[in-house]
Amino acid sequence: MPKMKMTVPHALGTDEAMRRIQNLLTDLKRDHGDQISDLKENWTDHGGTFSFKAMGFSLKGSMNVQPDSVTVEGDLPFAAVPFRDKIESMFRERATELLA
Repeated sequence: MPKMKMTVPHALGTDEAMRRIQNLLTDLKRDHGDQISDLKENWTDHGGTFSFKAMGFSLKGSMNVQPDSVTVEGDLPFAAVPFRDKIESMFRERATELLA
């Protein structure tokens, strides 16, 4: 299965970055509700896992919060590969805003 991976730097420390990044998926669903459904999240102390459907494709992945960065990794179905750039862009833009 194809992968996506991105790292977004920040200067917030782990706890503050974690508090902010937990809004990422909720914000994406709010902003792109017509394209995102079946959102599921599970958070731990320093990250979490997620799954949702975007543009009809099932996506799943994880977020790992470090003192100076957040890494988002995910699995894409082969049929979603043409949309990888758009999906990554949505994640990166919102994560960058939340962690500013």
